[in-house]
Amino acid sequence: MSVAAVALLSGCAGSTPPAGATIAERMHPEIVRELPHDPAAFTQGLEISDGTLFESTGRVGQSWVRASALDTGAEQARADLPLPMFGEGITVAGDTVWQITWKDGVAFARDRATLAQSKMVEYDGEGWGLCTQPERLVMSDGSSTLTFRDRDSFEETGTVDVTLDGRPIDRLNELECASDGSVYANVWTTDTIVRIDPASGIVTGRIDAANLKDALPSDASGVDVLNGIAQIPGTDRFLVTGKLWPRMFEVRFVA
Repeated sequence: MSVAAVALLSGCAGSTPPAGATIAERMHPEIVRELPHDPAAFTQGLEISDGTLFESTGRVGQSWVRASALDTGAEQARADLPLPMFGEGITVAGDTVWQITWKDGVAFARDRATLAQSKMVEYDGEGWGLCTQPERLVMSDGSSTLTFRDRDSFEETGTVDVTLDGRPIDRLNELECASDGSVYANVWTTDTIVRIDPASGIVTGRIDAANLKDALPSDASGVDVLNGIAQIPGTDRFLVTGKLWPRMFEVRFVA
């Protein structure tokens, strides 16, 4: 994590926000239950759709996207990225699963049922997180900017700059487009999840999720950072996990 990012996250807690800034609500995850998670999965994207859990992973030679039954964990489909690509976020848009790559500059459109590739498109810059709203896709690239894209063509349609307590916040990573219209984002290398109003870019909620890593089994080894958030459809609950975590947590975000 950069010195600037550390200063930003620590400074927001104690310094005076700029005049007129919206103060983000402080929250934390209340654990409802624990579920198993593949400890070898370097999680980049997580999403639930029609009873199926979609997950994507990163690292060269270990990047895949998988669909599994939410209730049983049974694998339904899987696709591996070819070398030397490094996978990042995914999202479901209708009958298509979009998968982006980190520095390769390409996104894959996949069949929702089989995860077979239907097309590949190019984009500029890095790819980090991705989620779907009714009329568009929302994508992060590690900066403080979210990019909006067409659900079918993946063409860029607009951007918004994200601010926390009146200041830009970068390292926005895995995204979840929630049913209330907000966008949740993991802040890379931290235990922070932010809730964003995508119309204004203002962070309306800041979630300290440090208690989730603390709740991992004491014998868990090699766990990496928090990453992966998926709303459970029709509820106020989310699944949250991390890279190489042996657990997923069903949580509510409470004040």
